[in-house]
Amino acid sequence: MIYKLSIFLFCSLGLGKAAVSQTVTSEQTVTSGLQAALQKIESEPSMKHAIISLYVIDAGTGAVVFDRNSQIGLAPASCQKLFTSVAALDILGPGYRYRTSLGTSGKVEKGVLKGDLYIVGNGDPTLGSWRYDSTREGVVLRRWVAAVTRRGIKKLEGDIIPDDSRWEAQAVPGGWIWEDIGNYYGAGSWGLNWHENQYDLRIKPGAAAGDPAKIVAPVEELEIYGVVNQVKTGAPGSGDHANIYLAPYSPLAFVGGTVPLQKAEFVISGSIAIPPRYAGVLLGEALQKSGIVSSSKNVKMRAEFLMEEKSMGHPDTILDTYFSPPLDSINYWFLRKSINLYGEALVKTLAYERTGTGSTEEGVEIVRDFWGQHGIEKAAIHLVDGSGLSPQNRVTTDALVRVLQYARTRPWYPAFYQALPSFNGMKMKSGAIGGARSFAGYQTSADGKEYVFSVIINNYDGSAAEVVKKLFGLLNILKGR
Repeated sequence: MIYKLSIFLFCSLGLGKAAVSQTVTSEQTVTSGLQAALQKIESEPSMKHAIISLYVIDAGTGAVVFDRNSQIGLAPASCQKLFTSVAALDILGPGYRYRTSLGTSGKVEKGVLKGDLYIVGNGDPTLGSWRYDSTREGVVLRRWVAAVTRRGIKKLEGDIIPDDSRWEAQAVPGGWIWEDIGNYYGAGSWGLNWHENQYDLRIKPGAAAGDPAKIVAPVEELEIYGVVNQVKTGAPGSGDHANIYLAPYSPLAFVGGTVPLQKAEFVISGSIAIPPRYAGVLLGEALQKSGIVSSSKNVKMRAEFLMEEKSMGHPDTILDTYFSPPLDSINYWFLRKSINLYGEALVKTLAYERTGTGSTEEGVEIVRDFWGQHGIEKAAIHLVDGSGLSPQNRVTTDALVRVLQYARTRPWYPAFYQALPSFNGMKMKSGAIGGARSFAGYQTSADGKEYVFSVIINNYDGSAAEVVKKLFGLLNILKGR
């Protein structure tokens, strides 16, 4: 009956029975091809204890092309960023910009600021980033120094206060693991971020595999007072297997694992323990270099005010207000390079704009509520962060496809589509954490059919590279050639 109705509809549009037959045959070929490929993957020994979810729809009609476990919640890794990205673009708008203010309290008398210098953050994740000319460290610092100079200030009598109080003091979402948070991709999100809250650690490998490796030079401004180095030298070409263990607010870092045997230094990237303080220290140094008397270490953090049970105060004069790139540009890097910091900043921004405080818990609930209002059951998206780094996240492939399909209806869709990475010749977001791999995106087949798809696999055994190869082979069927 459904088949006959489809023929009637196509014929009424002037397509004819031949076109209908060709369309139906094409869809049947894709469905049967996916079925056979998926059965082959599931039958392999490495998949004995795994679970795979695959959901594919026709983008034009919304008709289901293939469904396997699409209502089962699985750990999505970075494909979860799609929920955050689309919600933020719709709620905040593609032109939304973060602002960071430089201000003073007290009076300026004979060139002396008899008060404090404030950097007032609103959570801009791009401040001091190298990804834009306007956000680079040197550009921002020179701008701030120029603003202080214009005010006629030649000496600071008070403190430099990095004000990150508009966001919660807890920088790292609950559910993130110890192995991640000291490394660049596990950087927390603060009310005042700087240089994407990451730094580089240079390591010199030993003379032979198994020898101790040497940390060449910790970054002094980071104020990591001690580094316990347990890094060893791995085999040539073995890659980066080193981890930095450093919690937010902590002055002591542990570095372990291996770096490959090579003549040149090897660089690993870590997360800054207190990014607001780092920004304040760098500003103090920049002021000193310009001839303005200031102690670069005379930086006072929110935590110190809280411990002293004193008010941080606020600036009564604003010297400069800096605006970030627009959200659609930030979203480009968020999806294209899968920057976890950007996702955590976005969920806190959603909370800040609605409640006045940047909170992960509140922001995540706003994302879930948004999707609940757009047809996705909240029970289908159990989120604990904005980026997918936590292994506690659970979402369905059905929900991911609904997000992608919704994005196609929005005016900012071209920018969103452009932001998606290309893997295996397909426009899609990828995700990877321990024991989980995922892909979700769009594909147009050789005959012009547009598909929206999502695939997640959890708890596989063996090589991650082999799993990705299998999933690419499965998704190649959508290409139709």
